[in-house]
Order: sequence, then structure tokens, then C-alpha cells
Amino acid sequence: RAAVLAGKSTNEGLSAGAGAAENAMDQLMPPATANRNSAHRRYKFLKRLINFRQCDFRFALWQMLYLLVSPNRVYRHAHYQKTHKNQYARDDPAFLVLLAVFLCMSSVMVAIVFGLSFGSFIALLLWVVFVDCILLGAIIASALWYVANRFLRTRSPHTVEETVEWAYCFDVHCNAFFPLLLILHVLQILVIKVVNTSYFVSTMAADTLWLVAVCYYVYITFVGYNALPFLHRTVLLLYPGLLAVALYFVALLLNWNISRSVFRYYGLQED
Repeated sequence: RAAVLAGKSTNEGLSAGAGAAENAMDQLMPPATANRNSAHRRYKFLKRLINFRQCDFRFALWQMLYLLVSPNRVYRHAHYQKTHKNQYARDDPAFLVLLAVFLCMSSVMVAIVFGLSFGSFIALLLWVVFVDCILLGAIIASALWYVANRFLRTRSPHTVEETVEWAYCFDVHCNAFFPLLLILHVLQILVIKVVNTSYFVSTMAADTLWLVAVCYYVYITFVGYNALPFLHRTVLLLYPGLLAVALYFVALLLNWNISRSVFRYYGLQED
């Protein structure tokens, strides 16, 4: 038994060592070679996206659960990815697929509650998936990718220089978007009669939901970047949460129901 455990430990050590060596070699590769590797990873990702049987939906559901109760556990897997597959970003599109499924289901709920026509439902679904989630997510990921690589990276002459992958930044956005989706697209619809009135109680309930959702998004984003060992001063990424708290109290003072404004923006109601 001791020999078996020793052999297992040796194999794990060799696997980790091989991943670290691959990481170091990848950092020293010429740009053309690195670009080919990146293109190959994108090809594998798209191939698995087309062939759902290669996706690990059970693990993606596990990640979604822990994003709600213990986000740090989700980002530990990023270190496994880096050690064994030489990238922090996911190589499995299962999480993105499930996120799209949840968006579709929540859009059906919205369509039923607000009595949308089939055409309006399709327009809402396309907007939520491709604009709210993917386009805005790409913009946020690009901005944080630039900030992280430009201002938050630690530089040492004694270690191999690492950079934040754009795909990892988009993964962080998807992680942070899921709790926001559950709060604003599911929970809010379930209590629609509470939040969708002109009374101050409704304003407080609706704005509190928005505050919790935004702060959850900010916190999970912070945890994602804080998990990278070569970044420092990541606490700066928590500051938007303070801005959200300040706007929350301003909205309460003005009796501004953010949810009702958003409903009008999406054309779900007129008043």
C-alpha cells in the first residue's frame, strides 16, 4: 500500500512538474508559436461547443453551486488548469452553455409574467444573451484584462513573466454574471408584485436586490483576479462596490425604483 501511495504521489509530482515546464516553455516560445497554440486552444473550445457530448455539464453545475456559497473553490480549479493544461481559462464550454440555458429559462419567465408576444420574447432573449451577457461581458473583460496586465501585474527578474489571459477575464465575467442572473432574472420576477409598484417599500425592495446583485458581481470578480498569484493590489477591484452602495442610498432618497426603470427600458411596461 505504501508503494502504491508513493507511486501515485510520484505520478502527481511528475504531472505537475510537466505542466510547470510546459508553462515555462510556452512563455519562452516565439510569438508565432504562442499564437498557434492559442489558435489550437480556441479550436478545441469551439469543437467541444459544437459537440455537447464532450462537455462536462456536471462539473459546470458544481461550479455554479459553489459560486453561490464559496466562490474561492471555483477559482482553485483555475490553478489546476494552469498546472496541467497551461492556461487559467476554461477549456470546456459547458459553463457558458448552461449560462445560456438559464438565460433562456429566465426570459421565458419574464415573457409569461409580462405577457410578451412570441416575437417580443425572441427579441428579449437575443438581447439578453448577446448584448447583456456576451457583448457587455466582452467589454468588461477587455477593460479588466488591460487594467490587470497594465497596472496589477507584479514583475520580478527572477521569475517567468505571466500575463492575464483574455479568456480567463471572460470566464470571471461569466462566473460573476450567474448569481446576478439568479437575483435579477429569477428572484426579482418571482417577487414582481412586490418590486413593481410606485410605493417606497417597492423601491427599497427592488433597489436592494440590485445592490446585492451588483455587489455579488463585484466580489466574485475580485476573487477571480485575486486568485492569480502574479497580481497585486486587486483590492482596487472592490471599489465599484462602494460606488454601488452610494448610488443605492441616492436612489432611495429620490424614490427611484431601478427595476421599474429597467422594465421600461426593455419595453416590458409603459408606466
